[in-house]
Amino acid sequence: MNLEYPPDMADFRAEIRAFLARELPGDWSGLGSLDEEDARSFTAWWRTRLAACGYLTPSWPTDYGGAGLTRLQQVVLAEEFATAGVPLNGKNDVFSIKMIGNLLLRYGTEQQKRQFLPRIVSGEDRWCQGFSEPGAGSDLAGLRTRARLDGDTWVIDGQKIWTSDARTANWIFVLARSDPDASRHRGITMLLVPMNQPGITIRPISMLSGGDNFNEVYFDGVRTARENVVIGPGEGWKAAMALLGLERGDEAATNPIYFQAEVDRLIALATEHGRHRDEAVRDDLARAYTRAQIMRYLGMRTLTGWLAGRTPGRDSSISKLYWSEHHREATDLAVNLLGADALAPTGRRPIRHYRADDPDAPNSSASWVGTWMIAISGTIYAGTSEIQRNILAESVLGLPKEPRPS
Repeated sequence: MNLEYPPDMADFRAEIRAFLARELPGDWSGLGSLDEEDARSFTAWWRTRLAACGYLTPSWPTDYGGAGLTRLQQVVLAEEFATAGVPLNGKNDVFSIKMIGNLLLRYGTEQQKRQFLPRIVSGEDRWCQGFSEPGAGSDLAGLRTRARLDGDTWVIDGQKIWTSDARTANWIFVLARSDPDASRHRGITMLLVPMNQPGITIRPISMLSGGDNFNEVYFDGVRTARENVVIGPGEGWKAAMALLGLERGDEAATNPIYFQAEVDRLIALATEHGRHRDEAVRDDLARAYTRAQIMRYLGMRTLTGWLAGRTPGRDSSISKLYWSEHHREATDLAVNLLGADALAPTGRRPIRHYRADDPDAPNSSASWVGTWMIAISGTIYAGTSEIQRNILAESVLGLPKEPRPS
């Protein structure tokens, strides 16, 4: 990203490159060059190597299975991994590490840290997120899943939806209304719930892209221990906002790398289809390239604040709105370039279902069409574009809030 790093980071960068050279196959050319089965097998193996040396949770203390790296070292690690085309983590780890793991590291009790964090690193515990409900998506305070204390046990009834990777998880962090008489944002509790128990039903949801990692999760008298509460009873909204606002320094570093690689693939696609001299296409490609460069500088600004210990604040809304709208437009262009080939996709499908496909992925119609379908959801999950615009309008521009319907 062309940031100016202190001299000692050159030694650390060399250390990471030596690790990659030592651990990766001699003919390694990036995860995107592998087919689906081989990529999944490699990712599972690679996760064990990262866990063994602490690089899976680089900024966590060594007592909990991390490497004890500084924030700047974490950024360098993320850059080098993205450039080498290797994943930073494995399946379920966005929820296990980035979300609940980091939340417990900051707000969990010592007992919770000792119980859960090492098992997250080892992969014994795999987590999913129980937030959204059929009537409570962007308006999360409208949730209706209930929790009540029965002696030393919480009893949970209700339903969650759009629960990614629920079938490969054995724990779920759940927001439930524990005080029905409290106001909307109070009386909510975040609970840590084992999934391998009677009363939990998981139903897969077929996606437009052909994937089925989304699920509905039903709770019918599901139980968890009284102490499996994050922050405290009735503090679920605070816990949820803390989780959603966790620093994502690695993403500020890697997003520009992934999206620039996608633009490079897009330019190659236009050339392969003989459209690179079309003036309208060249204008679209120039806009995509410009947006990727803007994201690079947005990433630098976010990283500067993150490394200084500042909370991302509204930078998060700016970044989310910008990358998701860019990604949708870039993949729209790809599908237009494919033309009739997009109607019957062939070749390798996208393996990386979070934002762009892998940088070294082939320009197959299946890769681009699958990524295009996923890109549409990027403007919805983690706060819709409309919600992000409302946040920026009210908190940055100072525009009046839209009145709620009576």
